Amino acid sequence: MEATLLIGYLASICSVGSFVPQACKVVKTGDTSALSARMYVLTVTGFALWTVFGVLKGEWPIIIANAICFCLSAFILLRKLGGCERGNRRDDRKV
Repeated sequence: MEATLLIGYLASICSVGSFVPQACKVVKTGDTSALSARMYVLTVTGFALWTVFGVLKGEWPIIIANAICFCLSAFILLRKLGGCERGNRRDDRKV
């Protein structure tokens, strides 16, 4: 395997590995209160753009890592925007 491609795949593993624990924590606890919605909007947008860039360039390490990170960060953002935190569910809020 070419060294450049190997570095790309190792970077992909690091990128995905950095979001998996956060997504697991959100699934397990339902708590997104400490997360910034603005930061996740930018992150999701960035991963979407990087995925498109990877597709246009035909670069699989970029496509794979950013598509997976896009899905993980979009999931977290949707949970954050959906107000699904435990103890703060939409059904529980006073109107």
